[in-house]
Amino acid sequence: MSSNLNLAAIGNGTIAALVDPNGRIAWCCWPRIDGDPLFSAMLGGEEPEGGFFDVLLDGQVKATRRYRENTAIIETTLENADGAKLRITDFAPRFKLYDRIYRPATLVRRIEPLAGNCRVTIRLRPHFNWGEQSPKPVRGSNHMRFAGDDFAVRATTDLPIVYIAEERPFVLSRAATIVLGPDEPFANSLTDTVRSFEEKTRDYWWEWVRYLSIPFEWQDAVIRAAISLKLCAYEETGGIVAALTTSIPEAPHSIRNWDYRHCWLRDSYFTVRALNLLGATRTMEDYIRYLTTVIASEPSGRLAPVYSIVPGTQLEERFAPALPGFRGMGPVRVGNQAAEQVQNDGYGHVVLAATQMFFDHRLPNRGDRALFELLEGVGARAAEFAFEPDAGLWELRGKRRVHTFSAVMSWAACARLARMARVLELPDRASHWKEQATAIRTRILSFAWNEEMKSFVDAEEDGQIDASLLLLADLGFVRPDDPRFIATVERVGRDLKRNGYMMRYAGEDDFGLPETSFTICSFWYANALDMIGRRDEAREMFQSLLDRRNEAGLLSEDIDNQTLELWGNIPQTYSMVGLIDTAMRLSKTWEEAFWRGS
Repeated sequence: MSSNLNLAAIGNGTIAALVDPNGRIAWCCWPRIDGDPLFSAMLGGEEPEGGFFDVLLDGQVKATRRYRENTAIIETTLENADGAKLRITDFAPRFKLYDRIYRPATLVRRIEPLAGNCRVTIRLRPHFNWGEQSPKPVRGSNHMRFAGDDFAVRATTDLPIVYIAEERPFVLSRAATIVLGPDEPFANSLTDTVRSFEEKTRDYWWEWVRYLSIPFEWQDAVIRAAISLKLCAYEETGGIVAALTTSIPEAPHSIRNWDYRHCWLRDSYFTVRALNLLGATRTMEDYIRYLTTVIASEPSGRLAPVYSIVPGTQLEERFAPALPGFRGMGPVRVGNQAAEQVQNDGYGHVVLAATQMFFDHRLPNRGDRALFELLEGVGARAAEFAFEPDAGLWELRGKRRVHTFSAVMSWAACARLARMARVLELPDRASHWKEQATAIRTRILSFAWNEEMKSFVDAEEDGQIDASLLLLADLGFVRPDDPRFIATVERVGRDLKRNGYMMRYAGEDDFGLPETSFTICSFWYANALDMIGRRDEAREMFQSLLDRRNEAGLLSEDIDNQTLELWGNIPQTYSMVGLIDTAMRLSKTWEEAFWRGS
């Protein structure tokens, strides 16, 4: 477990924040999850001048924390050598109000003395413009205002303003509250409002979790992963970010620093699928709404691999020079050049993300002819580009190739459209898409199986072993008992496993040899092992991955093969998806656990 990425996430579908083990808010973008980081200490070096919000207890010797069970509310307890103890409760309000979800761009921090004489210093130091501006607070009677070029935020509190504005130590003799939000007056009683917000937010999460269809085993891990995925959805548009952070390197000093606060068609499909497995289909419904806007914005039908969570916003990649980077390992990137790449698996992921809409009888607005016709346009591009050279799902910035995985996703798009057409009783369209799928599959099989290597390979030319081949049975392209798939799983395990965890690929890429394992690939391997009948090995690998989670139950993108530390952006939706998928596959059933007496 990494001490450097030992962060907990809170949020509400509009904003999100990361809290370190001592209760410091070290990351929070404003006024939405892909915005300017108000708190950027995570990327600001060891002891930054600003970009954080913390509570210092004089003489602190101990800090513990926990999520309030089944919620996105985090509680941090600080203690000092004299026995003084206080608790910090952090959350972003989220609850039902007037038949809508109330989810303001607001953070609530409540600080309670629990024992002894708690002498504290509160340091509220927001940054603007990616660390370039350190605004001075403008004081009011019960608030402070911080103004930047584009927006202002207001901290409203029942503490003496001078203590916070001047960072003066004082004795915390009673519970106190600080609410950070839009620059608007707080109209009601702060104490009563925050108490109500906290109770309603707790109740919201309890209600949401209550209706998840969770496995018998590993329930707490799955619930935490599900909540983490929910925090990565920007509900105003339905877009889903790949992670809440930018520029945490995939490996130390690797310059593999990417901005993941955007919506990849591929990652979002996996997120939707995992939440659907748990019965939480609302995210899918919102995401389909997002996709219709994205598709309408591309009159040529050519889809980019990644979009802003607000479609139409450009993702041009640039640097933020005022921030030195995670542990000083820059650069800090804003935006993502992958938006300019050709990645042809995206068409299949769009169709697959919408497939359940046509088959799930619980949904009030099922997939209809209009949605099917929209998806047919996507399917037409999938068929057209099935064998066009592209950057592949690993987004290689070097040469393009015809990638097996991209072509298989084109096949999947056509195969799913054929099934949708049958449900809608459109036999001519069903025949058309079945013919398209058959033709694509035949051509893929002509090059993807390498008899000499006794394995499927990743590309038509210079084919190598890569972890995406583990998904061929999961996607339905081959059967799990197909000898070619079994041989591929075994070959991938031999070639790509490093100290128990899986690499994406073994060869060099644009930045040299990868140094860390890609966490989702290890989950894919565990699933594939189970598919080919090696369940004990699959469960062993899954437990090993659970052991890599940080204290808050989160996983980042990568695991260091030597130190086993976490690296890469966090929480990584891919990794949390892998946890859910694999737990659902490997858990004993409730029936096995109880009624069969096992």
